[in-house]
Amino acid sequence: MTFSLSGISGYSPSIAPKHVKMLVLGAGPAGLTAALYAARAELAPVVLTGTQIGGQAALTHTIENYPGFPTGVGGSELGDLFQKQAERFGAVVEYATATAVDFSQRPFKITTDNGEFLAESVVIATGATPIHLEVPGEYELTGRGISYCATCDGWFFKEKDVIVVGGGDSALEESLFLTRFARSVTIVHRRDSLRAGAVLQKRAFAEPKIKFIWDSVVTKLAGTDKLEKVHIKNIKTGTESDISAAGAFIFIGHKPNTEIFKTQLVMDDLGYIKTDMLSQTSIPGVYVAGEAGDPNFRQVITSAGMGAAAAMQAIKFLETNSIEA
Repeated sequence: MTFSLSGISGYSPSIAPKHVKMLVLGAGPAGLTAALYAARAELAPVVLTGTQIGGQAALTHTIENYPGFPTGVGGSELGDLFQKQAERFGAVVEYATATAVDFSQRPFKITTDNGEFLAESVVIATGATPIHLEVPGEYELTGRGISYCATCDGWFFKEKDVIVVGGGDSALEESLFLTRFARSVTIVHRRDSLRAGAVLQKRAFAEPKIKFIWDSVVTKLAGTDKLEKVHIKNIKTGTESDISAAGAFIFIGHKPNTEIFKTQLVMDDLGYIKTDMLSQTSIPGVYVAGEAGDPNFRQVITSAGMGAAAAMQAIKFLETNSIEA
């Protein structure tokens, strides 16, 4: 989803940099929870939405594992509730995307497509993006049978046939999880052996609900209103075939949205921002919450918790340094 700033009522390009106590980059569960905590501390945080309010959770049709919603809640609806609650206490949400940062000195300088900000503290909650297959039908059917999170959506496929694309730890972990619900799980892998750890492989091979299609790639995902068929091709023989499936779970990796920070902060080899136990990055006053620093859990609730923790540490940082915005 892309926002057009020119279409927002009252929008005009910023000229002078805006000086704020806390700037939150990202408007998913992590960013909006950080904004809520900062707003309740009367810091008047500004949240830059980026290109997706609600983060990846907004793409999930129904979320049933977030506490407080016993009958489930729509992903976009939950994001809207996060935003309203943060704004209620004074958070300001700006429809803008950070394009460059300078953390060499405080206040930190953040350049956006709507002018510049000078921030005394920053919470990075830019999230991560699932790596897509980039095949016909994938984007159109996302949320209608195509998912990137079995923990989020597996329940919807009770007694149905699903496929999993991938061969690493995540693919096997999610496949094993899906066997709790699905009638069958077919793992489609482009090689003739798995990359996952030995223990996971042993469990997957021993699971009667799981079967494998080797040396194959998905070439198309098809369906009218929801996923119905998966077209696959054997890369060794060139043979093409169709699989009937109600769900397709794609686990070929995630890419953290951290490109603009690579010359500013210490990261791991995959691009996730490194932090200490208190959410602080290699730069004092800059904190990370959610999937920009979390390659493991990738859940709404863990991202929200990390957002709260990052904001609490940023609040302490501002108090300790007696910073006035």
